[in-house]
Amino acid sequence: MDRLEMRNKLQQKLPAKRFEHSLGVEYTAGTMAFMYSVDVEKAMVAGLLHDCAKYVSNSKKISKCEKRKIPISPCEYKNPELLHAKLSAVYAKEKYGVGDKDILSAIAYHTTGHPGMTLLEKIIYIADYIEPNRNMLPEMEIIRQEAYTNLDKCLLHILDNCVHYLGKKGAAVDPITLETYEYFSSLDK
Repeated sequence: MDRLEMRNKLQQKLPAKRFEHSLGVEYTAGTMAFMYSVDVEKAMVAGLLHDCAKYVSNSKKISKCEKRKIPISPCEYKNPELLHAKLSAVYAKEKYGVGDKDILSAIAYHTTGHPGMTLLEKIIYIADYIEPNRNMLPEMEIIRQEAYTNLDKCLLHILDNCVHYLGKKGAAVDPITLETYEYFSSLDK
């Protein structure tokens, strides 16, 4: 299935606002991939499909992951919304015919990140945060500039914002996100 077919199929599945966000991530991932000499088509496919399971209810996210033997952490059981990334990678493969492991991994880790992320994984994580349709979050202008000048600095900036925002809210932070934050913080020293 080519990207246009994927786009048309995805438009039927997602609410208009979520589809618009997916197009924004597709576009942003493509421009970032071009900037950092990463396969642009891979980045655009990953960006387009990163939320393809977002519409699934939280209870179904759990049951669909359990059925497919996708590991679910205690944090994900408490906050099943986090499972949309893993399930989107599965849907990208099953429903959109994506077989490329790099694309699937970038989709699977677009919400938590992980230590030692590839360039494509970093691009999708960042593009999801900075795409043009996103609400202006604190420091967004700076983060958008960093995305095109220093990928690792940008990634750490986003991770820092996320960890501190969730901490202030009293919300659980996924352990993988904390590991990712600590990993990239240690590289920054």
